[in-house]
Amino acid sequence: MNIIAIVGAGPGDPELLTVKASRLIKEADVIFHDNLVSDLILAINTTGEKVYVGRKFGDTSDQIERQQKINELLCAHYQKGKKVVRLKSGDPYVYGRAAEEARYLTEKNVPFEVIPGISAALAAANIFNIPITERNKSNAMLICTAHTADYSFEQLTGIAHMLKAGNTISIYMGLKSLHRIIPKLLEVCEDDTIPVNAASNVSRSNQEIITGTLGNIQEQIKNSTLQMPVVLLIGANPIR
Repeated sequence: MNIIAIVGAGPGDPELLTVKASRLIKEADVIFHDNLVSDLILAINTTGEKVYVGRKFGDTSDQIERQQKINELLCAHYQKGKKVVRLKSGDPYVYGRAAEEARYLTEKNVPFEVIPGISAALAAANIFNIPITERNKSNAMLICTAHTADYSFEQLTGIAHMLKAGNTISIYMGLKSLHRIIPKLLEVCEDDTIPVNAASNVSRSNQEIITGTLGNIQEQIKNSTLQMPVVLLIGANPIR
């Protein structure tokens, strides 16, 4: 039976795809892909149609309308009998908005499956040898986005208290919001030596990492050429 595949493309390196994801990408008749899906992964498919439906930082288009258009495109191509892949960077259910598409397809009685991908924080932890959980050091990792800086005072404070308790924090899309996040973490933790790792373009040929502390990471990044996308891992040092 033909079904829509919502596929996690991981951080960019095609060798980090699951076997199933790689097969589905290769066999697809049409691929609807996001902005951060790498060219190397798209190149796995040599015959299918590739349709860009992503968004970039600073995009001011109406997100509800954009998502509705994507939902309708998925259904329309499925109804034509095509093998449809919705390709998302990282993992579909970790800031990939797969839930919105999955709910729409469920409402329309369109069969689908979701294929996991390696999320950027997990990829960065392994590639750069950062133990995000470790016995007697950290027993949890919190995944959040920089939009936390725009959430309520209680939420941001709660995240800071998790860091103070010894847990690791991963922040996606945080490069432009450090000036709001770091002061709150410092205020609660009262420790400017807590390690901060800023990993850019994880798993790609131009990957880069800057390692500092809550006290100096903003200055380090300011004096660097670090490029988005960046994921922050706070509270654990790389093994060196």
